Amino acid sequence: MKTWLLSLAYLGTQMTIAAADGVPRINSGSLCRARSADDRLMKLPEAQSVADCIQDEKNSKDKLGTTWPAAAGSVRARCRADAVALGTLSYVDLLSCLQLAEDINATSSATKASTTSGKR
Repeated sequence: MKTWLLSLAYLGTQMTIAAADGVPRINSGSLCRARSADDRLMKLPEAQSVADCIQDEKNSKDKLGTTWPAAAGSVRARCRADAVALGTLSYVDLLSCLQLAEDINATSSATKASTTSGKR
């Protein structure tokens, strides 16, 4: 029995690693309904309707379909880990994280290029 459970745990780990290369699967409907419920629980005005939230998540997932595979594995891993640690895993957050990483990389590259060209 212990061997079976250990095998099952190992298999689950392998499937998680294999799936980690693709865009993470997120249940946007549940996420959006939970956010709306949190707003109601805290007696706050709903920040966004559930339908609008789901549409934003769908749009972000579509954009991630092209940007996620092109991003460096370390950036994808960091974005995923940050979102999971904060408890905010959503397609919008993942897309924002990738876009910020691209901006930082572009700024860093431009700074290095201008510094290097000025050393002649």
